[in-house]
Amino acid sequence: MDTKADTIGGLIREWRTRRRMSQLDLAMEAEISQRHLSFIESGRSVPSREMVQHISEQLEIPLRQRNQLLLAAGYAPSFSEKPLDDPSLAPAMDAVRMVLKGHEPYPAIAIDRHWNLIEGNAALGQLLEGVEDASLLEPPVNVLRLSLHPRGVAPRIVNLHEWRAHLIARLKHQNDTSGDPVLKALEQELLGYPDGQRQGRPIQGNANAIVHPLRIRVGDAVLSFISTTTVFGTPLDVTLSEIAIESFFPADEETAALLSAR
Repeated sequence: MDTKADTIGGLIREWRTRRRMSQLDLAMEAEISQRHLSFIESGRSVPSREMVQHISEQLEIPLRQRNQLLLAAGYAPSFSEKPLDDPSLAPAMDAVRMVLKGHEPYPAIAIDRHWNLIEGNAALGQLLEGVEDASLLEPPVNVLRLSLHPRGVAPRIVNLHEWRAHLIARLKHQNDTSGDPVLKALEQELLGYPDGQRQGRPIQGNANAIVHPLRIRVGDAVLSFISTTTVFGTPLDVTLSEIAIESFFPADEETAALLSAR
């Protein structure tokens, strides 16, 4: 029986386990027999290209990793991976810049799969004032490291305990779904950073809380934000599929007024 994790059968079994699905669960979702799936996972049967793509869709595997499954099965990758400055990505990058610019005077950033900053709008600068360690601002800027590092933005985050827990939980979920070793290392790094004081009642126990806010001190004011994440729909390029836009909105009237005045 083939149990190697880098074979097509081993990779499918690994992703199925990561998704907490039994063989029967996946077979039913993919509308194939459990026996057929068992043969694929054990190496007794080599799936067709179409079957690899079909199973990948049922497991919601990211495009980068779908290419890896296709290679493991002996097929060429289906999805391109172009650099951000490739001419074919120009319309998408123009759209990213339009979203960032249109979100002003509120902060917004575009990040890659490892949370490295691709671009930010003009409103981002005020959130980065007073960063003590200048190396955190040198490309590639990792926004999670910059946010939670004790010599980064963290000292000005009023609710650091809650915001840190929120970011690490998001990263852990991303690790569970992607299996990216770089993100796993980043998670371990962030867990080693100092925590903040708990701000009163836990967010989960607050009946009035609707989202995790970011409360950050800027000058003499404390700004409060809620955030949304935007990704491209139905991407066919690996790079494009891994771009996300984080947009921060004022969580109260005071924050909106202060940012509009600035």
